[in-house]
Amino acid sequence: MKNLETMEQFEQLKNDGNHIFVFSAGWCPDCRFIDPFMPEVETKFSEYTFVHIDRDDFIDLCQQLDVYGIPSFLAYENGKELGRFVSKDRKTQEEIESFINGLK
Repeated sequence: MKNLETMEQFEQLKNDGNHIFVFSAGWCPDCRFIDPFMPEVETKFSEYTFVHIDRDDFIDLCQQLDVYGIPSFLAYENGKELGRFVSKDRKTQEEIESFINGLK
C-alpha cells in the first residue's frame, strides 16, 4: 500500500481510477490490528489501488471528508465516491471485505 504524500496527489488519485483510501495513524491500536491482513485484502481486490492516509498528516482532509474515526475506508472511482466504511470501531477482515464487495 502506498502512502499519500500531498493533497494534490489525493485529488489526482481520487479522480482517476479505482482507489480505496485507508485512513489510520501510527498510534491507533485498531489500525495496527488490520495491518497483518491488509496485504491479503489488497490481493483479493486488485481492481482497486489502496492508498494509506495518515490521519495526523492530513487532518484537514479528514475534516473535509467527515472522517472522524479510524481506521476508515473511502472508495472512489474516477472522482465518484462509491462508498465509505467510516467509524472508530475495530474492523475485521470479513467486515472490510464485505464493505468492498458491496461496492460492486
